[in-house]
Amino acid sequence: MGKTKETKSYKMDANTKNVINYFEQISKVPRGSGNETGIREFMVAWANKHKFENQVDETGNLIIRVPATKGMENNPKIVLQGHLDMVCEKTPDSNHDFTKDPIETIIEGEWMRANNTTLGADDGVALAISMALVTDSSVKHPDLELLFTVDEERGLTGANGLGENVLKGKYLINLDSENEGVFTIGCAGGKDTHLALDLEYDEVPNDYVPFLIKVAGCTGGHSGENISCERANAIRVLARIIQNLENITDIRIINIHGGSAHNAIPRDCEATFFAPVADKESIEDVATKMAKIIKSEFSETDPNIQLVLDESFEPQDRRAMLSWLSVKVLDFLRAIPHGVASTIKKLNLTETSSNLAIVKVVEGQLLVQTSQRSSVISRRDAITSRVESVGRLAGAHVWSGNGYVPWQPNFDSELVKQCQDIYKKLFKTEPKVVTIHAGLECGIIGDKHPGMEMISIGPDAVDIHSPTERLYLPSVGKVYELVAHFLEDLK
Repeated sequence: MGKTKETKSYKMDANTKNVINYFEQISKVPRGSGNETGIREFMVAWANKHKFENQVDETGNLIIRVPATKGMENNPKIVLQGHLDMVCEKTPDSNHDFTKDPIETIIEGEWMRANNTTLGADDGVALAISMALVTDSSVKHPDLELLFTVDEERGLTGANGLGENVLKGKYLINLDSENEGVFTIGCAGGKDTHLALDLEYDEVPNDYVPFLIKVAGCTGGHSGENISCERANAIRVLARIIQNLENITDIRIINIHGGSAHNAIPRDCEATFFAPVADKESIEDVATKMAKIIKSEFSETDPNIQLVLDESFEPQDRRAMLSWLSVKVLDFLRAIPHGVASTIKKLNLTETSSNLAIVKVVEGQLLVQTSQRSSVISRRDAITSRVESVGRLAGAHVWSGNGYVPWQPNFDSELVKQCQDIYKKLFKTEPKVVTIHAGLECGIIGDKHPGMEMISIGPDAVDIHSPTERLYLPSVGKVYELVAHFLEDLK
């Protein structure tokens, strides 16, 4: 585990090879959100080896200061920024332990992926590019600050905990985007909501038999960038199927769980339940019909979606939720908003959305987590209030986090203009300048550092926050070259 496998040859240029070498080292260190101690210690050891001044703040963020190369001392200071943590997602058949196992990377042609887990290019590639740049003697640069934050994926905790005016850079280059040739200069704000519904159980009748039902193989993806793709949400699909079963018989839910991260569209969900043995054939028939319907509806977005009904399941006892409560749970999960709520018409971009992210049963409660996003604070709060209203109507305990603010775009930024000119000179084409429906730390960092100009870039990566995440290797070298010229040419 942790060693890169190459199934097909791809000849990397020296810069790409250097970045990937650092990325492979990073991939050996577990770094799920909330478990960044190991990767931070790895980065501190690297900084000390190269005699770079570094500090860890109270939140756990790491700042590494790299002195200017000769002749660049008077150029504007620049911040290179990324986050230490990664989303930990794996396929149902993977036994990977994200708390201790290294990521096993695989190179196939021009792409790198992991072995049935998230790759962690989001945002390990930011660390790797930064490390490669500042140890490359051919790269000229001013004074640099490398800011690597913690717990970005669970709620931008590191950025929120960053002190005011601790950075001295005039410009900040965020390396947390996934489209080469695209400059991101704005993003959505977000807020998470937690809902807890009290459950009651009793013994089921003797003529009831147990079932296990699961939805698996959904495409999933980033809950911001991919929410407009209308991919299947495994939690909603499963609740819909069981609701159809409940229409023909008494369903007594034992357990239900699905989703694993607030910022990922759930790919898998399963539930166990009891139902009358007399309706066994009807249940099988409805499940078969629903499987065909679901596969047809999501044939383009989720070609590998599967519905499995297992009648060999054996529960520990014969207790299940009360009948009326089982119905309530299904209604609750079906009523919680999910998907795009509004768009920015003139830009054809998602403005506001909600993601039904996680459901599980813990100590007699149904726990649900959702994640809302919007580029407009009032609409972020409005969709959050709607989720909370559904929770209160169901009688659930409801609470939401403080959230984070949008990063409002500045299309007249001097930094953006300079970066556009440099890109065009290098690659003979115009970069795209966009805002995205995802959370970036720039908005929060910018609020703490008035006047700092920011831009977000990165190499091509697809299906982030899912086990099919892949990094396009030729784009890594382009981004490296681009940032190297930014460091030398920005005034």
